[in-house]
Amino acid sequence: MTSTPEPESSQAADERLLAAHDLALAALHEITPATTVGPAAGYTLEEGGVVSLRFENTMLGYPGWFWTVSVAVVEGSEPTVLEAELLPGDGALLAPEWVPWAVRLAEYQSAQAALAAEERELAAAEGDDLDEDDDDADDAEDDEDDEDDDLDDLDDLDAADFDEDGSPILHAGDLDGVDIDVLDDDADDDSDADDDDSDADDDVADEDLDDVTDDEDE
Repeated sequence: MTSTPEPESSQAADERLLAAHDLALAALHEITPATTVGPAAGYTLEEGGVVSLRFENTMLGYPGWFWTVSVAVVEGSEPTVLEAELLPGDGALLAPEWVPWAVRLAEYQSAQAALAAEERELAAAEGDDLDEDDDDADDAEDDEDDEDDDLDDLDDLDAADFDEDGSPILHAGDLDGVDIDVLDDDADDDSDADDDDSDADDDVADEDLDDVTDDEDE
């Protein structure tokens, strides 16, 4: 704000109103401490010849605001105060525009819904990561079990199973690393079982023959 007159109409300002600073200050001191009122900061010519005198505001919480006192002359009388108030100037710090409660509530609910959706997506993504980690852990355990089995097989071997150069000893007739002796042992077991079955059949046949002979003698 400047002290340069800023008339808003072609009507000239009444000089008595422009000089009514003492009257304006007295009105301000009735509504605010004198320490909050600074020096004069210009005026504005309003409709009907009303003049608004402005004064600097010294309160820290209201930068860019001005004490404003509107004075006028009514029917040829002495100047009088119409109103006194604190008004914002250009670039003043203002409160945000008022928003109805219903609008603020809708915005809040929308923001909460968006946040909840984002948290669900994050939780789902973390769940997928955990499933993949579990699968990897299972695969690793399977690999360890296979290695343990291989080690057990090696533990079953002794020096007689290897040649001087460390290669496994294969016997005559061994194919693709299969020990023919093992197969022979299995074949022997089968042969023994067949022999036992044959002996049992012979015993039964002998018993039947004896029964027939006894019958003939009688």
